[in-house]
Amino acid sequence: MGSRLDQSRRCWTRAQQFIPGGVNSPVRAFKGVAHDGIDVVPPFIASASGAEVRDIDGNSYIDYVGSWGPMILGHANPIISAAISSALERGTSFGAPTEAEVEFAELLTQLVPPLEMVRLVNSGTEATMSALRLARGATGRDYVIKCEGCYHGHADSFLVSAGSGVATFAIPGTPGVPSAVAELTISVPYNDLEAMEHAVAGAGADKVAAIILEPVPGNMGLVLPKEGYLAGLRSLCDKHGIVLIFDEVMSGFRVSLGGASERFGVMPDLVTLGKVIGGGMPVGAFGGKSDLMQQLAPAGPVYQAGTLSGNPLGVAAGIAALTELKRIDPYPALEELAIRWQGGMQQAADDNSVDFQASSLGSMVGFFFSAKAVENYADAKAADSARFAAFFHEMLSRGIYLAPSAFEAGFLSTSHTMQHVDRTIAAAQESFAALA
Repeated sequence: MGSRLDQSRRCWTRAQQFIPGGVNSPVRAFKGVAHDGIDVVPPFIASASGAEVRDIDGNSYIDYVGSWGPMILGHANPIISAAISSALERGTSFGAPTEAEVEFAELLTQLVPPLEMVRLVNSGTEATMSALRLARGATGRDYVIKCEGCYHGHADSFLVSAGSGVATFAIPGTPGVPSAVAELTISVPYNDLEAMEHAVAGAGADKVAAIILEPVPGNMGLVLPKEGYLAGLRSLCDKHGIVLIFDEVMSGFRVSLGGASERFGVMPDLVTLGKVIGGGMPVGAFGGKSDLMQQLAPAGPVYQAGTLSGNPLGVAAGIAALTELKRIDPYPALEELAIRWQGGMQQAADDNSVDFQASSLGSMVGFFFSAKAVENYADAKAADSARFAAFFHEMLSRGIYLAPSAFEAGFLSTSHTMQHVDRTIAAAQESFAALA
């Protein structure tokens, strides 16, 4: 792989003149991996195929970002591309009901156990903000409890102690969110059931509309739930009439075909899903129990709408992607790859005496430069992010494209092979040695 980024540098200079920060989503700016005062230039991607992406300078990388999760069938998957092409010939948007929307909604309810009804939207952020409004409208309560380090999109209510880009840039909240809104959001440590119980009691159980969390967080790095934690939340919500929301924008169709609820046998009241259900197209959804979903307009009084919701191109891509996942059942093979990658990375770190913690679940892999296991956001923030930044650039120079943040998970696809993973482990061995 070439090391020059001349074309990307020129494009980066242009971008900063016309786009705030040069990017349309903050983490893409690579500020989370700024290293030793070096002017970091993000590679501008020109194309992608299978498990690899190529930048405008002609450098190729094994990609573990996967457009932040949705490319579980690989980039430019021909089945998804054909479905989009076919839909495109019939029109890009109608603003009216289509039969394909019904087929897509039915398919989602078949595959994700908690979904009895579903509403299509355009993004994960839209899904989570709509699910929260529904929970508040259905319960008549105002407070929401979230977990520190869990990221639920950039809606006002969710930017308190959030993960993902908020964590990457060390932003505790954000200007523009009124204090009155922030005060209705209570944040507690992930994996701490006792803290959640105290938060419910402190707010007043009859005032808490919802508990929302990533059941398998991927936005503070990959953190796995402790045994019994999710089931404990379910019991707590049942006891107090609180709506339990699983944000599966990251873990949906990643930890299993039916998501975390299927994997752990815990049924939330509502589930939010994002771009993975659209094969990478801007699609999202939220759904759950029929009695809750029937509270949405026009069936009920809680208003939610979207001109492009159920967009025919996104729906076509989604049906193709989910049907293919159901048909081929790639999950055992993906999990085997993830375990191999996790184990190889851990061994490479151990060989070079680097404090390192790797974990995996389904097709998700995460790691921290830490001497202790990471169980929550405080642990994740205590990990060595500067060392991660140095490691990131060592890996990038060897053709391995990881998420440019210490607070993100890595994603495998059906296009990744043992050879890709072994090349990645070899690159990690060299990169750890360079850090020593």
